[in-house]
Amino acid sequence: MRALVLNTVNKSTTVQDVPNPEPGPKEILVRVRAVALNHVDYMNAVKPLAAQEKRVLGSDFAGEVAQVGEDLVGLDDPRAKVGARVSGFVQGASSVNDRPGAFAEYVAIDYDLTWNIPDKVSFEEAASVSLGAMTAAQGVFERLQLPSPFSETGVSEQRSIREDEPVSVFIYGASSSVGLYAAQLVRLSEKTSDRKIRLIGAASPSKHALLYDAPYSYDLLVDYRDPQWPEAVRKAAGGEGAQYAIDAISQGSTVEQTDSVIKSGGKFAIFRAPAAGNFDIAKLKTKPIFGAVWEALGVEVQYHGGVTIPANTKARAFGAALYKYLGSGVESGQIKLYPNPVRVMPGGLEEIPSDGFGLLSGSFKAVQQDQKGHLGPVSGEKIVYVVS
Repeated sequence: MRALVLNTVNKSTTVQDVPNPEPGPKEILVRVRAVALNHVDYMNAVKPLAAQEKRVLGSDFAGEVAQVGEDLVGLDDPRAKVGARVSGFVQGASSVNDRPGAFAEYVAIDYDLTWNIPDKVSFEEAASVSLGAMTAAQGVFERLQLPSPFSETGVSEQRSIREDEPVSVFIYGASSSVGLYAAQLVRLSEKTSDRKIRLIGAASPSKHALLYDAPYSYDLLVDYRDPQWPEAVRKAAGGEGAQYAIDAISQGSTVEQTDSVIKSGGKFAIFRAPAAGNFDIAKLKTKPIFGAVWEALGVEVQYHGGVTIPANTKARAFGAALYKYLGSGVESGQIKLYPNPVRVMPGGLEEIPSDGFGLLSGSFKAVQQDQKGHLGPVSGEKIVYVVS
C-alpha cells in the first residue's frame, strides 16, 4: 500500500510503498478514504518523536471496513462488518514506541475504537471528528466531570453549586477544532442533566455568527483580541467568574487569561502540559487538569527522556463508550456530533507535506498569495485530503 512515511534521520516525508497491515483478532482493516490533519502530525514530522528510522504519519481517518479479525467473525456489531463506514484515530508518529499511522491506504485498529459514520456525513467530514472530539470529551466529561450522555465517568456537577444557581462554562478558542466539539458536548451535557448551562466563549468576531448558531448555541461570545474580554466574561458569569473553563488552545498566555475568569473553587481543563504549553502552573489560581488524548487507545505511550504513560483501561473504556455513542444514531439517521467545517484539499497523500503541513505551520508562502483558494489562511475548519 501507499503511505506517507516519515524518515526520522533526515526529517523527510515521502509517499512510499509499505506492506499492508494485518488486522489482529479483534481488529478491523480499514480502507482509508479520507484523512484530516492535526497540528500534532505536523509537529512530529518536523521534530520527530519516533525512535524508528521510518514511521507512517497521521492520526485521523475515515473509510470502509475491508477485513475483520478472526475473533470478530459473526460478531453482532455494525463496525465489524465488511463494507461498514467507520472513522477513528491512531497514534501515527506521535510516540517513541511504534504505532500505526493513518496517512495510508489501509490502517488496522481495534473495532471498538471506531464509530459508524451516518449516511448524511461524508468520509471527508467524518475524518475531522475523532481526535478532536475525543480530546474535547476527555476535557468536558473526564476532567470537568460534567454529566455525560454516554458514560458514568462524568456523573455530577460541583457539589458547591446550588440547584438554583446558573452553571457557567467558558471556552477559550471556541472556533478551534477542539473548541467546536467541546461546545457541542457541553450542550449534550445540558440535555443530559436538564440543567441550564450558560455557555461563554472567546473567538474571533468573524466566527461569532457560526458559534451563536446551532449546534454550538453560545449565550455570549467575546473577541479574544479585546484586552477587556476577561472582565466581560466574569460579568456574564455572575461577577465571580465561570464554574468551569476549557482552554482549547492551552498555549502561553491563553492559560493565564482563562484562569483569570474562573470562579474560586472552579474546574479548569487544558490540553497541554506546562512544558509543552510554555506556561507556569505555579502562577495559576486554579490548578488545571490535563492528560494525553492517546490514553483513549489503551496502550502504553512512550516519549523522549524516559517519560512513559502507562496503558489506561479506564481511559480506553471511556473512549470506546464515546465512539459507541457517536455511531448510535446511524440507523435513525441522527448525527450525534456535527463535524468541523472542512477544507478538502486537491491532491492526495503526496500533497500533505507541502500544502497541508505548510498551512499548519503558518509559514507557507502561498498563504499570502492565495487568500481565497485552498491555500488561504485556515480558521475554524479542518484540512482534509482524499486518499482513495
